Parts: sequence; structure tokens; C-alpha cells
Amino acid sequence: MRAVSDERRPHSVYQMGSDPDPRVSLANERTALAGLRTALGLVVAGVALGGLASLSESPGWFRAIAVVLSLLGGTLALLTLRRWMRVEQSVRTSTPLPAPSALSPLAIALAVVAVAVSLGLIIGSLN
Repeated sequence: MRAVSDERRPHSVYQMGSDPDPRVSLANERTALAGLRTALGLVVAGVALGGLASLSESPGWFRAIAVVLSLLGGTLALLTLRRWMRVEQSVRTSTPLPAPSALSPLAIALAVVAVAVSLGLIIGSLN
């Protein structure tokens, strides 16, 4: 009979170390799911903004921001998966947890998008 960890994927995560306390793995999974929900929200915001831009006579930067939001969502989804894998490997091998590498760049990118949208709305209301 095969071990449960032989059936779990990705093998790069589950074939190293030993199974940690299930609560730790489940907490890591909940954190990853929260990141994926946020990523989905960014993609949905991009789609909504893109749809709004196509229905109105909005400037081209509106579409550009929609694309940026969608790309940020996709990037966050991939980074969330990477982070989940790194943390899971860390808890399975009893090594220190990795530092969050995506948090600062994504926060800065979202702040830039927020400023761009705000400035665009202000400039649009002046015209």
C-alpha cells in the first residue's frame, strides 16, 4: 500500500520531510486561499473596469488600468501558489519560514494603480 503522501501533489512539496501538524498545513492552505480570493478580486476589478471603459467614452488609460489590475491578479495568484509551496516545504522540513517576497511589490503596485485611478477621476471631472 502506498503512503498518503505518495498520492498528494505536487510531489516537490509532499515528498520532502515529514507530515507536520495538520493545523499548520491547514492554516497555510487558508492563507493561500485568501491570497487567491484577493487575486480573483483584482482580476474581477480589471474586467469590470474594462467593461465600463468599453461602454463609455473613457480615455485609453482606463483600459490600461484594467489590464494592470488583471495582470496584478494573475501575478498574485502565481505568487500565492509559490508562497504556499515554500511554506509547506518549510514546515515539512522544520526549517525557518521564508520571508514574504511578494508583499511589498504588490502593495506598491496597488498604491500606484489607486493614485492613477484617483488622478484620472479628478482630471475627468474637471473636463
